[in-house]
Amino acid sequence: MNKATTRRSFLGLAGAAIAAPALAACNVSGNSGASKAGGGTLKFWDMPWGTPAYNELGKKIITGYTPAEGSAKATYQIIQWNGFYQTFSSAIASKTGPAVSSGAGFQAFQFADQGQIAYADSFIETLKKDGTYDDFLPGVIDTMKTDKGYVAVPWQTDVRPFWYNKALLDQAGAKVPTTWDELLAAGKALKKIGASGFATGSGADNNLGAHTMVAMMINNGGGLFDPDGKPDCVTDANIQAMTFVRELANEGIIDSGAVSYTIDNLDSQWKGRKAGIGIHTPGLAARTGAVGKDLHVMDPLTSPSGTVAGLFFVNNLMMYTNTPSQEASEAFLKYYLSQIHTYWQNPVGVAVPVLKSIASADYYAKDPNQVAIVEKWMPVCKTYAAKKTQSFAALAAVDGGQPLAQFAQAMLQGKTDPKTALTTLQRGLESIVKR
Repeated sequence: MNKATTRRSFLGLAGAAIAAPALAACNVSGNSGASKAGGGTLKFWDMPWGTPAYNELGKKIITGYTPAEGSAKATYQIIQWNGFYQTFSSAIASKTGPAVSSGAGFQAFQFADQGQIAYADSFIETLKKDGTYDDFLPGVIDTMKTDKGYVAVPWQTDVRPFWYNKALLDQAGAKVPTTWDELLAAGKALKKIGASGFATGSGADNNLGAHTMVAMMINNGGGLFDPDGKPDCVTDANIQAMTFVRELANEGIIDSGAVSYTIDNLDSQWKGRKAGIGIHTPGLAARTGAVGKDLHVMDPLTSPSGTVAGLFFVNNLMMYTNTPSQEASEAFLKYYLSQIHTYWQNPVGVAVPVLKSIASADYYAKDPNQVAIVEKWMPVCKTYAAKKTQSFAALAAVDGGQPLAQFAQAMLQGKTDPKTALTTLQRGLESIVKR
């Protein structure tokens, strides 16, 4: 697979877990001729979520859309991750934005706060009536729910599972970990053969280090927020999790260069058989070429608190208030959901599906790693909002923001007291959430 772009925050550099190189963006144009009563043109904006073939297939899907007589026809437009927030926000402000789009995981929450999102409650009721609702994996639709309604509809998930290189574990005489203590033991064994037992990175444009820190907190029953959505970093669960990470760093189980590893540097560690265990994206095996045959998804670890949990991001499809008609948006979205299986059927490099019918299909189920992610990780994963059950707009600024990135770098160096680092993170998140 070609060079990847990691999934980034809503405020800046963004991308998919298995996204490929940038494609030429189309010019932004208005909904000329559209009317609230129907007809006109319904604009669908999409991102480069996979290989270049992904957007080629997306355009084909939209070209095949035949709306009901008198309803809006659809157009397809690629929006690059580089500068995407400015593209969306300026187009929305000038009423030239999309009627429906994909986009960053927290984008819908941000625009909903601005009054620009058409809530999907009535659409979801339609899905319940025709049975489509039951095809969604448990819990994923609920991640889109806010006090005002559903801001979007999920279409894929970006999970952060643990991976391991079986050949390296065998060489080191280590077993596949199921607990943190076993992870420490395996890491020590891998160190003896020159491999990392907790491969990650927090260099430029690499937020896997930050994701890993949050994943470990959530795994231990912690998280960044309290049930009311207020920053709550300095907790016993989080301190215990970060104390463990510091131990991994001080033992040399975390590579000393991890603090500055870009995503390419980190991938090189896996390809060069220098990484034995680590949290990564669902597409790691595909990104590592020949080494991929030795890579397997671990079961979620049982933490010292006895909890089993992980981190995921739920990417979604959102509808906007600026549309030829809400009926047209919902009709298009219904059609589009009925076609997304083709992205995995081909396949074109997208992440983990949210529909049972895709996850159980032969073309997907033939990969045991992807099956393990769906069956073992999806049921226990939580979003950045944990311990709050609902996501919210401020998460857009938290994901990939400076406070979390700096926190990850501090922890990977193993020199900072966990409570002190978490206190600094707490202040940073408080400044973001108050904006």
